[in-house]
Amino acid sequence: MDKIIITIGRQFGSGGRYIGKKLAEDLNIPFYDKELIELAAKEHGMSPEVFANIDETASSSFLYSLAMGINTFGSRISTLSEMPLTDKLFIAETNTIKRIATEGSCVIVGRCADYILADNPNCIHIFVHGDFKDRVNRAVRDYGVPADKAESIIAKTDKKRATYYEFYSSQKWSKATNYTLCLDSSVLGLDNCVDIIKDVIAKRQ
Repeated sequence: MDKIIITIGRQFGSGGRYIGKKLAEDLNIPFYDKELIELAAKEHGMSPEVFANIDETASSSFLYSLAMGINTFGSRISTLSEMPLTDKLFIAETNTIKRIATEGSCVIVGRCADYILADNPNCIHIFVHGDFKDRVNRAVRDYGVPADKAESIIAKTDKKRATYYEFYSSQKWSKATNYTLCLDSSVLGLDNCVDIIKDVIAKRQ
């Protein structure tokens, strides 16, 4: 197989992580999700534990942004030491994502990977979404989310991911034009989503 990098954005509870993990296993290529935190921290001499608590969180330093006269990450001019911790993590993960994309095929979940690797010709960008009720059921059944809090947690997590993505990319999270393929896991099923992505990879190659 020629080198291929699959990035996966996902709504919470849509099964995007499962799809990415299964795809990586079937293709026998590396899979990166939470692993990116440890890699990025190690490569930049920072604490994985601290980074884990702010993963996929946009900078909360609004006064900092206002003082810099900007509202998006891409236009900032500052030293690393002056940046909020969330920005430091984004820079660290960006560098790590770009590095691993040069080394071979892989699957990367979340963390603006589609935006970071937008100019990489070896990428296929996927977004996985699903019916809200179906996502609630999966969150309770598979993720151990308390049933009485599932709807709130899903809504808050999706908002957090959208804010993170839009803050650092200046693009709309979940917008179809940002991705190669958008998949409804409620309609298609998780394993069928994996098969569809593999078919797209095969046809592209």
